[in-house]
Amino acid sequence: MEVEAMGRPTETKSGLGMRSWLIVVAGFVINGLMFGTINSYSVIYFELQRVLKESGTIHASYKASLIGSLSVGTTLAFSPVAVILVDKLGHRVTALIGAFFAILGMFSSSYLTECVEALYLTYGVLFGLGVSLAFTPALAILGLHFKENLGIVSGFVNTGSAVFTIAIPPILKSMINDLGLNWALRIAACCMLLIPVVAIALKPPAKKAESSFPQEQNKRPLFNLEIWKSKKFIIWAIGAPFSLFGYLVAFVHIVKFASINFPDHDGKILVMCIGLATAFGRVFFGVMSDVKSIEKILLQQISFFAIGLLTILLVYASSWTVMIFIAFGLGFFDGCFMSLVGPIAYDMFAPEDASQAIGFLLGLCSIPLTVGPPVAGMLFDQSQSYDLPFFVAGVPTIVGSLILFAARCVKH
Repeated sequence: MEVEAMGRPTETKSGLGMRSWLIVVAGFVINGLMFGTINSYSVIYFELQRVLKESGTIHASYKASLIGSLSVGTTLAFSPVAVILVDKLGHRVTALIGAFFAILGMFSSSYLTECVEALYLTYGVLFGLGVSLAFTPALAILGLHFKENLGIVSGFVNTGSAVFTIAIPPILKSMINDLGLNWALRIAACCMLLIPVVAIALKPPAKKAESSFPQEQNKRPLFNLEIWKSKKFIIWAIGAPFSLFGYLVAFVHIVKFASINFPDHDGKILVMCIGLATAFGRVFFGVMSDVKSIEKILLQQISFFAIGLLTILLVYASSWTVMIFIAFGLGFFDGCFMSLVGPIAYDMFAPEDASQAIGFLLGLCSIPLTVGPPVAGMLFDQSQSYDLPFFVAGVPTIVGSLILFAARCVKH
């Protein structure tokens, strides 16, 4: 590795070192365990919603979906904090702190499954905080080790969540049926002990570290406001969060929707289909983003528009086959967003600025991602139908994709 004048790392003629590939593997595992668990929340949601409804809880769907939304929202909301900790403590230490909070949140949740308010804090906030502090360093460090093929590398790392999303739902469902939700969460917490093991690999390139002066590092402001002078970034930071209001609604509610409309079929199969398609989508969009003639934001536009349209089309699904096709479509286009966040940020800014750009963007995305699924759950509680919730979720996602046209018209 060597560092260019602008701070961008490049591969040496001898190729990438073992450390760089260990970081890819570490990112794959961290992304897989953390987001694979988050993406499988629909299995937990279905069980919680059933328990709450049987106990006579008002707005059971809303309260159960809020727990999952809080975990996603907290994950993204603390991304700016995560990148600041990365600047001050380093990628490795930040990820280790995140692993501690994630394990603590999951394990404590296993003792509080009958108290939904407590789960807001333990599963929603504490676990989400841990995911943020563990995942953000694993994503931000990729641009320091890879210049060429950053898209495909980022896509492969983000494929971890897709692969784990395929495996976790049936295992989680089986554990809930055989052992109960309490023990299922405890076993999940034990599995996350692998995170601190692989997080040890998260270290910046040696020459990059040698060229950094501690006194200059300490003089850097906590918040890099220079990135907000980029009109292209501002448009991206408006359009992407707008699209994400309804982004997760289908993913959270699809199992419940299937149980109502297709009671003879197993809804978790749809989650597995989404995971399988997401794995392919992340590799596909990663490869496409490395094609210099293709603008990366255009790929995000297409994916947002498609997810919004497919969410609306769920209402008109007339057969299980159609549901399978929609699930594959949702998963495939879901493979675009997170895979391209890093490459787009590193296209706009130098590495020392890109990490905070990633953090700020994900922080802004936290609000709509948190609000969307509970709003859909509340609308369902009132109407006992998913027609309105899916329509309300799909429209903003489509509108947000259209907003991003402005970013393509601005020169950075």
